[in-house]
Amino acid sequence: MATTLTKDVPSPPGSGKTFFGHPRGLATLFMTEMWERFSFYGMRALLTIYLLSGGPDASKGLHGGGLGMDLAATTAIYSIYNSLVYLLAMPGGWLGDRVWSPRRTVAVAAGTIMVGHLTLALPGSGTFFVGLALVALGSGLLKANISTMVGHLYDGPNDPRRDGGFTIFYMGINIGAFFAPLTIGTVGEKYSWHLGFALAAVGMALGLAQFLIGTRHLSPESSRVPQPLTREERASWLRKGLLWLIVAVVAYGIIGLSGHFTMNWAMVPLTVAGLVIPAGVLWRIKRDRSLSTGEQTKMSGYIWFFVAAAVFWMIYDQGGSTVQAFGTGKASDSLLGLSFPTSWYQSLNPVFIMALAPVLAWFWLWMNRRGKEPSTVVKFAVGLVFVGVSFFFFLIPLTMAVGGTLVSPVWLVGIYLIQTVGELCLSPVGLSVTTKMAPEKYASQMMGVWFLAVTAGDSVTGLLSLAKVDLSGAGVVALEAGLATLAGVAVVMYRRRVRALMGEIH
Repeated sequence: MATTLTKDVPSPPGSGKTFFGHPRGLATLFMTEMWERFSFYGMRALLTIYLLSGGPDASKGLHGGGLGMDLAATTAIYSIYNSLVYLLAMPGGWLGDRVWSPRRTVAVAAGTIMVGHLTLALPGSGTFFVGLALVALGSGLLKANISTMVGHLYDGPNDPRRDGGFTIFYMGINIGAFFAPLTIGTVGEKYSWHLGFALAAVGMALGLAQFLIGTRHLSPESSRVPQPLTREERASWLRKGLLWLIVAVVAYGIIGLSGHFTMNWAMVPLTVAGLVIPAGVLWRIKRDRSLSTGEQTKMSGYIWFFVAAAVFWMIYDQGGSTVQAFGTGKASDSLLGLSFPTSWYQSLNPVFIMALAPVLAWFWLWMNRRGKEPSTVVKFAVGLVFVGVSFFFFLIPLTMAVGGTLVSPVWLVGIYLIQTVGELCLSPVGLSVTTKMAPEKYASQMMGVWFLAVTAGDSVTGLLSLAKVDLSGAGVVALEAGLATLAGVAVVMYRRRVRALMGEIH
């Protein structure tokens, strides 16, 4: 499809060879993102089971050497890590726009991720959390900037190749995400956790090398700092940064020296920040007096989408924690006589996306030709209902897995399939509505605001886990399922009000 779209369309001057009819630089960014996602999802496939290994909630089939945590602590750490990746996307975009340029920021980010994975490969819980923080930091820095660089390859927003280019780029994400658990997950789960993390570092090293070798094919715009900080602004930011650093060092130094430091002193502030910062950002934009009445009205409508998306991601991201832990400890690790590592469950979502995304795109087009395509609001609601249904479906194997009974892995396949359909209904629509409803003043920042919905959802999960709520209990799973389903129904019931707030956007 991309080749057809790009036929007879000239590439930008100096671009030379093309990549499936697209600028050659797309191959560089495709491979960089593919290897970054390979390392990211490979580590993520190991994270939950590594934290559980050796602990009270670990499966008997897991080898030792993990951190031996219970499920509550594991889910909290997983959720906080995930929320930080998306929270750091905003400062990552800011650094690219105002300090380093997108190209330099991506190079720094890739190097940071690689060092983070190498640190994870070292034994010891202290180095593990340092490595996890570095991977989160690097992923946040890279996320917004590499997508911006894809856009730089094309002649403005009306270039007919642009959508096809982003589609190819998106495939790179899912190819890396699909193969990562099959390789890194297998090595880590079956042979050595730290060798698995080291393999993730190798993947990121390949991505960084690919990026540095192919950087000559990228647009010169990617090396430009769009809005560089003035000398006064730079000095002000340095003063503020040093002040907060001193406050943190002194506060945590006192706590540590007094012997009262526990993991909660680190995790609780991060989860609270994951809720306060998104709320604060939305409040600041909504209350900006320089916005027109129409823009403020659209922001009121956007808050509906934001809150609903936070509910969606709160449940969806438990596919890597609560659902993964259940699959590891209470589901059989064989199907049709073939055994497999339980980390392979994390390959289901990307393969379902690659299989179903074209089908769903065709389905919406087919509905549109008949004048029956659902509105943006309804699609969003459908996504919420699907993620709610996935947890109602989860209740079936939960009730079956009693007294040591191992359920069929097909139940897990069903959960991930239903969640993926929900993601394909909600996520692309959310990205689209974010760009359409963004006030002109905040056009570049609003994509980061959309990512903050993931941060908020994961932070709620983290807080519940820190409060020792059993997220794998049937009652809590049913409550979350009902919450998502009711949120979807509420969006449909109030769709006229939401559409009125959206103005001309439908």
